[in-house]
Amino acid sequence: MGMFNMRKPRGFHHEYIYVDERKEKLEKMREDAKRELGMLPPKEVNPEDIRGKFVEGTTHLKRKKARGKYSWGYGKLLIAILILLYIMHYLVTGEWTF
Repeated sequence: MGMFNMRKPRGFHHEYIYVDERKEKLEKMREDAKRELGMLPPKEVNPEDIRGKFVEGTTHLKRKKARGKYSWGYGKLLIAILILLYIMHYLVTGEWTF
């Protein structure tokens, strides 16, 4: 075991004991049938409610959202690479001109 290796804690996994999946599925079928017949109002899905759920579910997207815009865009990376190539050219040839 290394000095800097940290063991991750065991994940939490809970299975329900007293759940009747068949009964829940039957209730959902009944509710859907009543909605089709017009006995219940149709479910309304609001896009604003769905939009944030994917970001909330993942930690890396939360960090990305908290950080804001990309700190290094493609343009900045391209310029940095070109500058490094220019410096490497000087180190290899000893001249600042191409």
